Amino acid sequence: MYWYWIDRFTVFESGKRAVAVKTITRAEDHLRAHFPFHVVAPASLIIEGLAQTAGLTINESTQYRKKVVLGKIPSIKFYQTEIVPGDVLTYEAIIDSIGEEGSMASVYVRRGDELIAEGELIFAHLGAEFAQRDQFAKGELEDLVRAYGIYEVGVDSNGNPLKDPFFQN
Repeated sequence: MYWYWIDRFTVFESGKRAVAVKTITRAEDHLRAHFPFHVVAPASLIIEGLAQTAGLTINESTQYRKKVVLGKIPSIKFYQTEIVPGDVLTYEAIIDSIGEEGSMASVYVRRGDELIAEGELIFAHLGAEFAQRDQFAKGELEDLVRAYGIYEVGVDSNGNPLKDPFFQN
């Protein structure tokens, strides 16, 4: 994963729902390159944040055994697209279904109480032909989910705290 478009999770219910936040900063080079004299976050990166929020929620619920990738965006509607440095976005993903070959999520992004965008995302679970290909460099996924705070706020379907599957006693 090359674009980290989440700062941390604030809610994480395994296989059900997650809420993550992202603060837009002027330090992100790709923002200045998008519109050099009018720094705004492109809608594609906001969708990336939604996909990361939902995708990690789905991936954790399968104990990281699936290779989960964004497969399709059946619908997304933006109500406000001018996101600028200083804005704090809240991503919400509600997992509608998790199947053997794919998953679906309803997603929302807000700035404070203002709904910025909403839609649906479909994820593919890659098959055996991808089993030997790593999606992440060694240790990167473990570092990523810990940095995002999944195991600090995460709960399982019974409301019990999630256990870090990468931590070895």
